[in-house]
Amino acid sequence: MATLADFRYEKATWCPGCGDFTVLASLQQACVKMGLEPEGVCCVSGIGCSGKISQHFGSYGFHSLHGRSLPTAQGIKMGNQELTVIAAGGDGDGYGIGMGHFIHACRRNVDITYVVMDNHIYGLTTGQSSPTSKKGFKTKTTPAGVAEEPVKPLELAMTAGASFVAQAFSGDLKQMTNILTAAIQHKGFSLVNIFSPCVTFNRVNTYEWFKEHIVNFDEMEYDRSDKYEAMRRVHEAEGVCTGIIYQEDRPAFHEVVLGATPHGTVKENLELSHEQMSALLDQFRR
Repeated sequence: MATLADFRYEKATWCPGCGDFTVLASLQQACVKMGLEPEGVCCVSGIGCSGKISQHFGSYGFHSLHGRSLPTAQGIKMGNQELTVIAAGGDGDGYGIGMGHFIHACRRNVDITYVVMDNHIYGLTTGQSSPTSKKGFKTKTTPAGVAEEPVKPLELAMTAGASFVAQAFSGDLKQMTNILTAAIQHKGFSLVNIFSPCVTFNRVNTYEWFKEHIVNFDEMEYDRSDKYEAMRRVHEAEGVCTGIIYQEDRPAFHEVVLGATPHGTVKENLELSHEQMSALLDQFRR
């Protein structure tokens, strides 16, 4: 059985105190808790500070292009249904350049987990405003304050059709691990947006700020399959909340497109012979 050491690859090099350290540790703990083996997991990341997680997580990994972790992760999952596929990125990578892929991944409901490390700022490029920066937030690119309304990932995901929506906080390892475990176990597209403070460039949305403002939805009783009730509660909390927000039980993309048995295994034989693969490759050599 795999241990935490098996899911550790190389020493992480984020800034001391970065919330991404805890996200990595939580993801490792969730995989061990579920009894997963490193060779049965693939972590796909995008560009940014968060993109380094695929280098530090001891499983198969793919460091994709900026905003392109989701199409890559979906392709991997469709190619090998046995793999546990986790896509990871930041708020800029996922809700900026990757927004188009995010919307379609939600509605498509491919069986992957998307972990977004949301620090409300572009950390890798030294502190510009991001899609989730609050209106009025001052950065080097917005010295007078952000003029736009921020992207609201939880409401957006539910509206677009995600079947599992949750939010965690890097300052609460236990809750985050439980949320990530539930997200990975969920059959369908799971979004886990994580408040992961940038201690270097964001001096507003700090650990202390989140601890003072977060509303813990796991302490509330409500029907988590009721999308409109979930959205109402998120709106009331102004998005500063943690817990499993919404969960819907519906067929995953591969079950609809490829067909599946009641146990979730694909009925179609997707293996290609050597001759079939050669013929396929020949089409692209011409």
